[in-house]
Amino acid sequence: MTPARRAVIFAAIGGAAAAAGYGFHRWRGTTAASTTDSSIAEILASRLTALDGKEQSPGDFLGRVLVINYWATWCGPCRAEMPALDRLQAKLGGPHFEVVALSTDVGGIKAVREFYESLKLTHLVAYVEGEGNVLTTLGAPGLPTTLLIDAEGRELGRYLGAADWESDAFMRVLRQ
Repeated sequence: MTPARRAVIFAAIGGAAAAAGYGFHRWRGTTAASTTDSSIAEILASRLTALDGKEQSPGDFLGRVLVINYWATWCGPCRAEMPALDRLQAKLGGPHFEVVALSTDVGGIKAVREFYESLKLTHLVAYVEGEGNVLTTLGAPGLPTTLLIDAEGRELGRYLGAADWESDAFMRVLRQ
């Protein structure tokens, strides 16, 4: 992706966030200086457990654009945005796009399963990391934190805080 195209994408995402009232949060475009290849490689190689017990890693989804959302059941903003992420996966999920919902809950699979059932989330596969190591790797100050990863495994940006994942502007950016 060219720097000019990346700038257009981040401007559109930022505009969508501001229009939705999320001006105090931001997508942060990344460069080689701000995100190391090793930290993204570590995230893509991390082992996650799905609710069905199957182990997988975000790297298994390479070849698709990824929205990797780090969240927890106890996080109010996370709870608020999860239904929208579920609908985003329903609309765009497939061979070229995937929302990866990664719980950092120490309560593990049981807590996440109950959370999914209470919100009737059916399109997002839930993964549990449970130790919070990934947040340290990211240098993330809190939850939710969302990464946008291109099909080749490069971080295009990150969003700190809850977002309106269904805004028209954000949907246009993801479809590009």
